[in-house]
Amino acid sequence: MKRILLILCLFAGCTMMAQKSGNVSGNTVTMREVPPVWPGCPQEDIQAINACFTKNLIKHVSARFRYPEDALKNNEEGVVTVEFWIKEDGTPEIQSVEGGTKSLQEASRKNILSIPKMEQPGMLNGKPHKIIYTVPFTYKTGK
Repeated sequence: MKRILLILCLFAGCTMMAQKSGNVSGNTVTMREVPPVWPGCPQEDIQAINACFTKNLIKHVSARFRYPEDALKNNEEGVVTVEFWIKEDGTPEIQSVEGGTKSLQEASRKNILSIPKMEQPGMLNGKPHKIIYTVPFTYKTGK
């Protein structure tokens, strides 16, 4: 009889806890985004991943920056802003391209689309998640 009573008390306690945790009113849930992992970057912690991603993105954009010949001839200048996702499969996808001329926009678009596939996409709550980035391209002829 004591065993049955003990089991019922434990079961009732578990049931009450389950009901209590179901009430989330007034609680704040914070979910942390993990940035995509650039090929060759360490996966130690979020700050290291983010720093390595940013460093490699800047290096990639700078190394592949090309002033279109026709735009240079026509003395076209401007700032082109490219907004893009790193998708769940780790590849870039252009969201929007604004500013500059069509030629400058196309050069900027090609630069971003040449970003390599990430070793791991961005993550949210342990699941692949697309993360948006914005990169400005400044074109000046110096003439």
